[in-house]
Amino acid sequence: MASAPRLRYVELTPDLWPELEALFGPRGACAGCWCMWWRVERGGALWKRTHGAPAKRQFKKLVTSGEAHGVLAFAGDRAVGWCAFGPREDFPRVNTVRAYKTTETPPGLWSINCFYIDKDHRGRGVARGLLAAALAACKRHGARVVEGYPVDSSKKTGAAFAWTGPRNIFEERGFREVPTPPTAKPLVRLRLRG
Repeated sequence: MASAPRLRYVELTPDLWPELEALFGPRGACAGCWCMWWRVERGGALWKRTHGAPAKRQFKKLVTSGEAHGVLAFAGDRAVGWCAFGPREDFPRVNTVRAYKTTETPPGLWSINCFYIDKDHRGRGVARGLLAAALAACKRHGARVVEGYPVDSSKKTGAAFAWTGPRNIFEERGFREVPTPPTAKPLVRLRLRG
């Protein structure tokens, strides 16, 4: 793995919308998602009506009103990475995943659920830095437990399918797997110290 570039990690503020928009590009990061996948209550027809331009409008409204949480990685003045986080209730789709909806939801539960790295910066440790910055921000906001939904990092996975982050970066931070029904979607959690 190449070494991580010199980056700075900045928590999202409404005035950073132009930088986030530029990072996501005209396609909205992942085929028009605009980081709305977990924020829409269900998939199917509702998601088909939401992704693309409607998702961009909704996400921009959340960002510019200060309702969306996240961290941007900057190389100079250019955003090269994104990580979304927030209280679990901000992401209603989590409760539609069979493996997740039956798990206990402790007080102060927050979710880290989306990573997007500029193609020229992938494989260079940016996601690790984003995760560390997101955890620090979650703690500042009062989170007591943080969960993630990583992909198996022991298998070769294309970037389009690794948007919830590789399992190994969560394990390196002390996240532990939560028992769930048999599923391909792991759930990991970390209890934050006061």
